[in-house]
Amino acid sequence: MQVISTKDQFRRSLDGARLAGHTVGLVPTMGALHAGHISLIDAARRDCDVVALTIFVNPLQFAAGEDLSAYPRPLERDLELAEAAGVSVVFTPTDAEMYPKPTATSVHVDGLTALMEGAARPSHFDGVTTVVTKLFNLAGPCRAYFGEKDFQQLAVVTRMAADLDQPVEVIACPIVRESDGLALSSRNIYLSAEDRAAAVVLSRSLEHGAEMILGGERDARVVAAKLSEFVGEEPRAQLEYAEVVDAASLVPIGDLRSGTTVRLIMTVRFGTTRLLDNRGVVVP
Repeated sequence: MQVISTKDQFRRSLDGARLAGHTVGLVPTMGALHAGHISLIDAARRDCDVVALTIFVNPLQFAAGEDLSAYPRPLERDLELAEAAGVSVVFTPTDAEMYPKPTATSVHVDGLTALMEGAARPSHFDGVTTVVTKLFNLAGPCRAYFGEKDFQQLAVVTRMAADLDQPVEVIACPIVRESDGLALSSRNIYLSAEDRAAAVVLSRSLEHGAEMILGGERDARVVAAKLSEFVGEEPRAQLEYAEVVDAASLVPIGDLRSGTTVRLIMTVRFGTTRLLDNRGVVVP
């Protein structure tokens, strides 16, 4: 496994792989790898000859007061996990390598970034799309693997790649959960034992909302209200938002029409830790 820290080396390594006739799978991460990340690597290995993992805690997507300085960075452990998972190349740039000068250019995706995480964290998605564009430019033609847990991010990156004709096929991978239903996240390590036990309210709320739709409820507003009510019964949970949105446009919807694919999306705070989760439902 190659461990590369400069942009030029990373670009040359993947260009060389393609010249040798290999296909490339890209797995962008901020490190603190867990089983969810490994599932992305596994998907890339199934599809591609060479798997490139990036580990970079991107400062552009953190606002003032967020957890940039505290974000976990267990690099040695991450490299061990990456090698065991069959990664070919790991790109671990510094902030100075990625942003040698103050960034004067940013990438913005309109519409999809207006609600939910975009409203809660106004600068977040511009930071995400800017760094992902840089990584796509460095990696070159490839398949890029993103998890559905950050569903809005997945939708934004997919639209960006299509709009900008980037030579990248974005591959969506399913959420990986703990045995009790909690979606895996690098931020789960921040949870106290009490908050960890309470955090299952996210997946249980989403399951309840999905059951309402599958059982015949056709007013999305009623479902969203029930999600909020369900979370409100957990005293350690502070709901930020609960939405039922069209899975393609991310726009909140009213009537749930037969055959429509919707996404139930929630963000809940436990102390200072924000957890995101979602579930897809096809309306019967």
